[in-house]
Amino acid sequence: AEDEVALFEKDMKEFWIQFKISYGTEQNNQTSALRDLCKETLEALSEKWSRKLKEEDLMIDKIHEYNNEILQQSKYVAEKEEQLTEIKSKLNQEEEQQKNLTDSIQELEEELMKKMEIKSSKNKAAKEKVEQVSKITTLFKENLGLEMRRIHDEQLQFIFRHIDHKDPDKPYICTLSINEQGDYEVTSCTPPLDCIAELQLKLRETNNFSAFVANIRKAFTALSYK
Repeated sequence: AEDEVALFEKDMKEFWIQFKISYGTEQNNQTSALRDLCKETLEALSEKWSRKLKEEDLMIDKIHEYNNEILQQSKYVAEKEEQLTEIKSKLNQEEEQQKNLTDSIQELEEELMKKMEIKSSKNKAAKEKVEQVSKITTLFKENLGLEMRRIHDEQLQFIFRHIDHKDPDKPYICTLSINEQGDYEVTSCTPPLDCIAELQLKLRETNNFSAFVANIRKAFTALSYK
């Protein structure tokens, strides 16, 4: 019986040894397979994430490129807006200058029209005075021995005769013109009369040409007796 027990124990030991050997080999094989699987999995994941990282790097580069393009476009737009602002400012200045020029031209035109109207009015008044003198000429020439001539610079020359009783044909001359203001002005008097300035002033105040000529004749007549 002891031998059988010893044999059983021996068999059990051998079985246990064989079991350990068999189990350990299987475990080693499983561990090796698991390690290879993990390695392959890690390599696949590494390659996958490496591709992901590269794609992300490319995406970041693209984003930077787009940002740079946007920045350049923004600078370009800002420059164009500044140029447009300058152009608008220049246009506004030119419009203002044009308006000022137009206003100045209009003011000059209005001033010119006023001057032309004044000149026309003066010319009309001068023409009326000349016509008045012309109408009186015949009367004075026939009754008072007065001759009237139109000489240079639109002047009127009055030649009085029958003044000096010793020499009836002796001429007494007074020259009259109309100045820029439209007033009568004595430009010469032969022989000179002391009262000529007073007579000229009275003519301007009254515009009575007939009385002026009569007073000139009286003054010449008084002078001839001196």
